[in-house]
Amino acid sequence: MEAGRAADRMKRRRWARVRRATLIVVLVALVPVAWSYATTMLRPSNLSLGVRSVEWVRDHGFAWLVSDVESAYYSMTAPDKGGPGLHRLPALGVAAQPAARARARKRAYAPPAVRPVLRPALPGEGVWRPAGRSLRGAPPVRLAEFRPLPDYPSTVAGLAWIDTTRTRVALYPGRYEPPTSGPRGPLEIPVGRRHRVVAAFNGGFKMKDINGGFFANGHVFEPLVDGIGTVVGYASGRVDVERWRGGPHPPPGVVFARQNLPLIVDAGRPNPNLNDGPQWGATLGNAVRVWRTGLGVDRRGDLIYAAADNQTVQTLAAILIRAHAVRAIELDINPYWVSFISYGAPGGRRPAKLLDGIQRPVDRYLSPDDRDFFAVYGR
Repeated sequence: MEAGRAADRMKRRRWARVRRATLIVVLVALVPVAWSYATTMLRPSNLSLGVRSVEWVRDHGFAWLVSDVESAYYSMTAPDKGGPGLHRLPALGVAAQPAARARARKRAYAPPAVRPVLRPALPGEGVWRPAGRSLRGAPPVRLAEFRPLPDYPSTVAGLAWIDTTRTRVALYPGRYEPPTSGPRGPLEIPVGRRHRVVAAFNGGFKMKDINGGFFANGHVFEPLVDGIGTVVGYASGRVDVERWRGGPHPPPGVVFARQNLPLIVDAGRPNPNLNDGPQWGATLGNAVRVWRTGLGVDRRGDLIYAAADNQTVQTLAAILIRAHAVRAIELDINPYWVSFISYGAPGGRRPAKLLDGIQRPVDRYLSPDDRDFFAVYGR
C-alpha cells in the first residue's frame, strides 16, 4: 500500500515537472511573438489598434486566417438582393464654387454624363459636378454617382474625373508601404505644395500581395514587372494607366510607376480573366462583395477614380467602363483603405470625402500615412 502511494506521488511530481517545463517552453516561444506585436503596436501609425492588430496577424504567417474570417464576415453581412431602392442619392463631396466663375466653368470641358443603370434615374444621377477648387475659372476635378447594380438598388458608386491637362499627379510612399528602404519623402501632402493641392486618393495593395513594382522619388523600391497594370506619371505631366512593357527599371521621362495586378479594363472591355482565381485581391479574391476602388483613363487621357461598397472585381470593372474608362486597374480594397478627398480651398482646407460611407477621415493625407497614395495638384 505504502509503495503504491509513493509511486503515485512520484507520478504526480513527474507530471508537475512536465507541465512546468511545457509552460516554460510555451512562454519562451511566446516572448518573441509578444515582443514583435508590442514593438509593432508602439510604432507610429495613423491606423486604429484593431486594424494594426489584424495587419500584424496577416503579416506573420496567418494571412489565410484573416482571409477566412474576412470572407465569412463579408459573406454574412452582404446585402440581400432586391429590397427598397433609394429616393435620392447620398451627398457627394462637392465643395461650392464661387458664383463669379460660373460663366468660365460653362466653357470648360466636362466629361460625358454617366448613363444610369437603373430606371427611372434619380435627380442628378450620372451628372458630373464640380468639386474642390477651380483653376483658371474651371474645376479640374468633377464628381458623379450612380447606382450600378440592379440587384442591389441601394448601392451607390462614387466617381471622380481628373482633368490631366490642368493638373499634375504625384505618388508618395507611405510610412510602411512600400516596405523596402529608399527615399520616402514627406509621407503626407507636403506643406509647401498644399497651396496647389486639389485632391488625393489611395494607392494599391501592399507590395507583398502583388507581383509588381513601385518607382517613386527616382528610386526603384520594387522592380517593375512587364504585363502588369501600372499607373505611370511622365515628366511632361501626362499620367496613364497601362500594361507595363518598360522592364524592371523605368526609362528616362518616367517620374513614378505604381503597379497593382493586371489591368481589369483594356480597350474599353473587361479583362476576360476576371472570373478566375484570387489574383484580384490576395485576401478577398474576386467575388467577395466589399469596398473596392479602381483607377482608369479615358480616351482623352483624363483619369477616372471609382469607389463603391458591395463590389466584386467584375462589377468594379463595369463601373469604370460605364464611366468611359478605356484602361483601368483595381486599387486598394476593404473599407479602411479607401479614400478620395477633394480640397475646396488652398492649403488643404475645406476637404470633402467622395462618399459619406468612406471610413477614413478627410484629413488622412495631411499627416503621415502608413500607405502610399496619390496627390493631385493644379499646374
